[in-house]
Amino acid sequence: MSNFIPNFPNDGVVTVNRVLLKPEFDTDDLQERVAMLCENVKTYHSETGFCGGFVMNNAGLVSNEGSTVGQTVKSPLKDKEALIVTFWRSFEEHEESHKSDTFQPLFADVLELCENGNEEIAYTMLWSGKAYSPEEAAAARAAKERFAA
Repeated sequence: MSNFIPNFPNDGVVTVNRVLLKPEFDTDDLQERVAMLCENVKTYHSETGFCGGFVMNNAGLVSNEGSTVGQTVKSPLKDKEALIVTFWRSFEEHEESHKSDTFQPLFADVLELCENGNEEIAYTMLWSGKAYSPEEAAAARAAKERFAA
């Protein structure tokens, strides 16, 4: 697992915030405020449990090959929905970060943008990994062909 986010422990916690932007805000507003918040977390919590994170914006595309709920081709939440994903050594350390005097005002700035309030769900990692190199992929296919029943 440490290949995905360096130093992320096997028993670490991943938190996910789902942001639905109010109509009067756009992704530029979100990027600006989340950048300030993320910089704060990196600065003040890299030594107290924070391992890394990323923010994703809804691109508006829906996979018809990977979806089983119809054949939609565009998401109505394009550029109105984002996920903020963070990686922590423990849930307790995550919770302590939110109590920080430097964090709270920046968090409030992000919440002003949110139509849905905020619900941050914590997950434990079951699997993560990177793609095989071309050589590793060829070896994996050969092994499957050789040993598959």
